[in-house]
Amino acid sequence: MAAEFTDRVALVTGAAGGIGRASALAFAARGASVVLWDVSDMGETAAMVEGLGAKTLTTKIDVSNGASVREGIDAAIRTFGRLDFAHNNAGISAMAPLADIEEADWSRVIGVNLTGIFLCMKYQMPHLIASGGAIVNTASVWGLQGAGLSSPYVASKHGVVGLTRAAAHDYGPQGVRVNAVAPGPIRTPMTAPAPEEAMAAVVARTRAGRMGEPQEVGEVVAWLCSSAASYINGAILPVDGGYLVT
Repeated sequence: MAAEFTDRVALVTGAAGGIGRASALAFAARGASVVLWDVSDMGETAAMVEGLGAKTLTTKIDVSNGASVREGIDAAIRTFGRLDFAHNNAGISAMAPLADIEEADWSRVIGVNLTGIFLCMKYQMPHLIASGGAIVNTASVWGLQGAGLSSPYVASKHGVVGLTRAAAHDYGPQGVRVNAVAPGPIRTPMTAPAPEEAMAAVVARTRAGRMGEPQEVGEVVAWLCSSAASYINGAILPVDGGYLVT
């Protein structure tokens, strides 16, 4: 694979596993140094990224906390001197009918999934303007339609869609592209606890007839940051095996 991101720096949130790990590896394979953020241990991801010859900076960051995000950005700039790409991917969920969702769970999901992306973009943006960089946010197919038993997650991902488009509008003229991926059923730690029958029904709806793998999303994230996608801005790109066409 061509090292098209040599001397570039990518930041990935939710990097301990799943889609975040996959996108970190995709950036590293293209020659970028990678800043890894999560609240969980990222040692395995860091070892895999370094195994591809890439430099890493691993920092425990709570994306729902503005001071934490700001400190993480400052550390990345002190270490690498620049920021070119960001994949704002950290996300959590809470499963129950709407009236059974605890207020604390609602606030927690919105705080990580939506406020977290706002805070990340807020503090990333000055550095991305300087580098002419790109952002990819992780939305969801459920951010493009409704779904049951997950109202905080669905609401947060609809918010990510709107926030992505608003940021693309604001910062496109300054040379920053802001897009989002909308994954369908992907084999990640978040989907692993889902009831087997429920997941089978979701997978049956995909035209691919299977769950997606994290690397299938990670490759799209890296592509959206590349020069091959230079005229794509404000797009919400489903990576869903055809889930939304049914």
